[in-house]
Amino acid sequence: MHKKSLYRLDTGFSITTKSVSFHFWNNNDIDNISCVFYHRSRLHKIFFKSNQLHINIFVSMEKTVTEAINYRRSVRIFKEHIELDTEKVKDCIKNATLAATSSNLQLWEFYHITDKAILNKMTKACLGQNAAKYSKQLLVVVARKDLWSKRAKANAAYLKSTLNGKPKTEYTKREKFALSYYEKLIPTVYTEFLGILGWLKYLVFQVVGLFKPIYRQTRNSDMRIVAHKSAGLAAQNFMISMAAIGYDTCPMEGSDTLRIKKILKLSRGAEINMVIGCGIRDEKGIYGERFRIPFKDVYFKV
Repeated sequence: MHKKSLYRLDTGFSITTKSVSFHFWNNNDIDNISCVFYHRSRLHKIFFKSNQLHINIFVSMEKTVTEAINYRRSVRIFKEHIELDTEKVKDCIKNATLAATSSNLQLWEFYHITDKAILNKMTKACLGQNAAKYSKQLLVVVARKDLWSKRAKANAAYLKSTLNGKPKTEYTKREKFALSYYEKLIPTVYTEFLGILGWLKYLVFQVVGLFKPIYRQTRNSDMRIVAHKSAGLAAQNFMISMAAIGYDTCPMEGSDTLRIKKILKLSRGAEINMVIGCGIRDEKGIYGERFRIPFKDVYFKV
């Protein structure tokens, strides 16, 4: 956030801060002032009104990826009197849907909670955590492994639409493989019956794996992990996007997921990945300095 106070308004003057260059003009009309500014070589333009010579200008810049990552903290107390722009939060959720996802199946759903009554119910379901209690909005990230068939068909339909009606006999090797992947391989991996098929596939693949490299994680529990990993990647996209615009978040795993499913009226196959509290950080919202295991202890160059 950059702040600059101006005490003099002349037509066509400029000021420069550390990272923003401002150019002002008012065409002799003190009540209608225009401003263009340059930030990281990009041109922006704003208009505002004033009835006084002293003007405070606040320019909110979207952070770079690295800045947003460093800014993001798990904030557990949010400012009580500052609301979030619902549309901006929604835009961050759209960014979440662009996350990397296993086989592009996108086995996720996002429930954006803004209703006060629902927020109160969610606070109880989140065991009264401050990150839920003080949240202005909540995002519930849901893993939907059970939708694998529907999402696989959607991928196959999209691929076919890009072929413009080309006969199957004219498909390239890559096109045949892509369609076979969604129409045959995905069903083979994901199809399940009472957990039995998963274990049978697991045993078969372990035997095959004695002779050549093969994908081994085929049990129902493995597929659940795959869905939750993708949902977690989406959640991180969301939190970094929020941080980029100066909004704060706190991911919560400690919750009564059954109660949350009832509150949101989710189907049996839906699984809660995490609940994310959203707001603007209070001075007491971050409980301590950031601690990380030394990089040398977790980084291995091979």
